[in-house]
Amino acid sequence: MPLDHTHQMDILKDILANHQMDCCGTVAECEQLGRLIQSLIANPNIDQSIKQVLTDVYSYSQQGQYTQHLDNHIESHQNEISQWISDIDQYS
Repeated sequence: MPLDHTHQMDILKDILANHQMDCCGTVAECEQLGRLIQSLIANPNIDQSIKQVLTDVYSYSQQGQYTQHLDNHIESHQNEISQWISDIDQYS
């Protein structure tokens, strides 16, 4: 059974919150972020105003998948992660 967009947003937010709190993560989490965001962006029920945030998080996840120093990548995006979580809270 596929997840609805509300649950997808919750998972997205949970992964970002873990990255924010722990300042570390895994390539698998970055891959999951990418899959979630692709699904959300394709969903017509998603508010247009959150799609830019999703695009920014997608870029972050793609960079994270291919960096040699994922923890440094996450740490260098702490301010953005905080803002993304806040933005997602407004639309979920």
